[in-house]
Amino acid sequence: MLTSLYIENIAVIEKSNIELGLGLNILTGETGAGKSIVIDAINAVMGQRTSKELIRSGAENATVFATFSDVNDIVKEKLSENGYDTDEDELVISRTLSVSGKTTCRINGRPCNVSFLRELGLNLINIHGQHESYELFYPETHITYIDNLADNTALIDEYRSAYKEYKSLDKQMNDFLSSEQNREQRIDLLTYQVDELDNAAIEEGEIESLGDERRVLMNAGKITASLHKAKSYLEGNSSSGIIDMLDDAVTALGKASDLNPEYERIFNRLNDLYYEIQDTDNDISEAIDESEENPYRLEEIEQRLDFLNKLSRKYGKTESDMLEFLENARAELNKLLQFDENANELKTQRDNALKKAQKLADKISESREKTARDFEKRVKTEMSFLDMPNVNLVVSQEKCELNSNGQDKIELLISANPGEPAKPVAKIASGGELSRMMLAIKTVLASTDMIDTLIFDEVDTGISGSAAQKVGLKLKEVSSSRQVLCVTHQAQIAALADSHLLIQKNVKDGRTYTDIKLLDYDGRLRELARILDGVKVTDTALAHAEQLMSYK
Repeated sequence: MLTSLYIENIAVIEKSNIELGLGLNILTGETGAGKSIVIDAINAVMGQRTSKELIRSGAENATVFATFSDVNDIVKEKLSENGYDTDEDELVISRTLSVSGKTTCRINGRPCNVSFLRELGLNLINIHGQHESYELFYPETHITYIDNLADNTALIDEYRSAYKEYKSLDKQMNDFLSSEQNREQRIDLLTYQVDELDNAAIEEGEIESLGDERRVLMNAGKITASLHKAKSYLEGNSSSGIIDMLDDAVTALGKASDLNPEYERIFNRLNDLYYEIQDTDNDISEAIDESEENPYRLEEIEQRLDFLNKLSRKYGKTESDMLEFLENARAELNKLLQFDENANELKTQRDNALKKAQKLADKISESREKTARDFEKRVKTEMSFLDMPNVNLVVSQEKCELNSNGQDKIELLISANPGEPAKPVAKIASGGELSRMMLAIKTVLASTDMIDTLIFDEVDTGISGSAAQKVGLKLKEVSSSRQVLCVTHQAQIAALADSHLLIQKNVKDGRTYTDIKLLDYDGRLRELARILDGVKVTDTALAHAEQLMSYK
């Protein structure tokens, strides 16, 4: 339930805090006083699309705070799923708009995005405005009334999942069959591609490895010269090399250690060094032999790299890309070669999916047909109460091709007078009748709606007298099980309020301000009298207002 609404710098409202309670909350005021601005503010804080034009002239920002208590389980579940604490007694939602176009949203002080705020708002408040009655003109919306009353949500979700599976398999089947005429050409191409890549025997990392080897071979001359030079220093040419000199040094030190054991440690180290250098000299000799082993290797590498580069231009930049292309091509080729087997299997899967979807669609149709009769009866009862006793409502249900909603085309038809055939709502209903029809439908659907707060923005448009009073009584009835906010111009409706808020526009220092205040009993009398009699409140109007208030 919406317990309070704080509005700052929204249009002509500079600052206003509105306290709301259970039951029927009525908002009245002269035309242009700012009643619709309150609805705009609620829409904004519920995440609906808004404009920076809503910001009060001269202000940089506009803010709306909405406080809720005892929120329903759907809201708690959505909050929990998105990491918000659900243990707090109150839910506080805020939205700040700036002239720069930036918007900031918070839930219990924590940031959130507008899309989640809008999703949450749809489960907190249901706003029914004048324009919403015109959804009755569009038959595609009528099916939702029947499904809501039938509580078909789970069944429809199951059907849509089956229907989606069927459509996917049907598309695959059609694509499969349409490609049959090009199958042989595709098989030839894939066979060539698979053979070419198979014969290439590509290995991961091969290009990099060959590149490294090529760089070595391209510098083979320099490498061999350096190796020979190192070998000449170790072995010597015209004179003794390092190895011969080390051998002489080891021999001399060996003689010294024989005479004095203290030099044995030094001898062993130098002897080890001699053998290590001798091993190094052997390694250099082997490296020289290897560098001269295959003079044609560089040409082989160049040819292989050139071949791999040509393949990469066709099948992918890296070895991994080319191997992946090979696997995909091989899989597609196998699929095409097994065309008949795959086609039969796919057809079986599609037919089974269709049977499942059709079975669920039949079940939904049965539910809708049964619910439609109950819906007709209950809405007609409500319309009769709302001074529309001669209006007959018929739910037309025709079978159509399977679609995301099942196999039914549903449209509400009405007959305004006895003996006349039922026709589409758009061709018969007036504005006042539309408002009352929508209220009758809302009343019937109220039992299936978990939303705790309903807002009716001038639902009394086009009606007066006893019809207005009946609308008020019906709003009063709906408010017995949930919170109702109603913007109205009708005294008969306002008189039934549990809480009556007056919206007034004042001018101060050349600027317009809108004030919102809760009326006491005397204030309510005077406001009802104003609605009944105009600006000048007479004793007769006050007496009439008092009489209207006594109907509660």
